[in-house]
Amino acid sequence: MSSPADADVDTLILEVAQLMVTSLNLDIAAADVDPDAPLYGDGLDLDSIDILEVALAVSKKYGFQLRADNENNAAIYASLRSLAQHIAAHRTT
Repeated sequence: MSSPADADVDTLILEVAQLMVTSLNLDIAAADVDPDAPLYGDGLDLDSIDILEVALAVSKKYGFQLRADNENNAAIYASLRSLAQHIAAHRTT
């Protein structure tokens, strides 16, 4: 059984996917981004510069900073779902 918080994250997943596709000019539809695929490597194949672009876009849209020195970055950027969950927990807008 899913909770309202799960539904919010599911909505946010598509929103963040669209933000990433737009910010990075990815050649994929936001709806086609696998929420559980790795952002680095075999998934979306993003590199560190792409992640910086995503962090900037998230900061502007959701009102909090994703810091490069955060010890949890590997977990935060593990997948679109983990990024959306982090945003849901920390967003101010």
